Amino acid sequence: MKTFKRKDLVFAYGQILLGCLIGGAAYPLFMTPNNIAPGGVTGIGIILNYMFGLPVGTVSLVLNIPLFITGYRYIGRIFAFRSLLATALFSVCIDILPLKPMTDDMLLGTLFGGVMLGIGLGLILRGGATTGGTDMLARMVHHRLPTVTVGTFLFAFDLVVVVAAGFTVGTQQALYAIINIYVSGRIIDMVMVGFSGNKACFIMSAKWQEITSRLLSEMGRGVTQLKARGAYTMEEKPVVLCVVSRQEVTTLKRIVENEDPFAFMFISDAHEAIGEGFSTINEK
Repeated sequence: MKTFKRKDLVFAYGQILLGCLIGGAAYPLFMTPNNIAPGGVTGIGIILNYMFGLPVGTVSLVLNIPLFITGYRYIGRIFAFRSLLATALFSVCIDILPLKPMTDDMLLGTLFGGVMLGIGLGLILRGGATTGGTDMLARMVHHRLPTVTVGTFLFAFDLVVVVAAGFTVGTQQALYAIINIYVSGRIIDMVMVGFSGNKACFIMSAKWQEITSRLLSEMGRGVTQLKARGAYTMEEKPVVLCVVSRQEVTTLKRIVENEDPFAFMFISDAHEAIGEGFSTINEK
């Protein structure tokens, strides 16, 4: 058990370190040269860098420290420690990585900077940390004003930073910053929930027994029968649930069509499938 916990701890801090390196590199490579302020405290750092030449990472760290000091009790000591460590590493990486700008094209800087930042922040979050004291500030505000949610406050904070960038750096840079925030947010989600193309297939059919039997025997996938009742006929009929890989969807659809051409089926993304036949929890 101790070995397992130690392994998890090393893996968590490894993700935080890698995330800081990747996310921090996004600034000197793409974002700082193009004055793209992606909201948050680092966005303020970009603005101050443009106006006074101050280092982005140092400004971010200086602004974050008092937020951590005042808000750590709202998130727990372990998470606060990891987040403070991640913030310090992230800020240092922004300023000291010996990287030259890769492009002066603002669109390329916005997109590639957003992708790298999203990957970095996603890894940091997977490691059980964050790089923004604004999270703690949001939690404090929510504690004092329950009607203001954490998400609402963070969105409003990012919006204020982007608007400020529009007045100080330029309207065009502010518009690109919005694109950057969107791209990095999408990439964070992908990193957090995984990149797998597994599909969750829900099948409603009068031939549910035959379909279940063939899915088990021909595809070797687990099948779950969910108790359900049709609202029109009031007839109880199970919904067959089967999670398969992207490559197996065609086979599943063929089995269903062969057994019942009138079956109703819908397929949704299953970003992570953990268990027999897929990845294990330990691999995550």
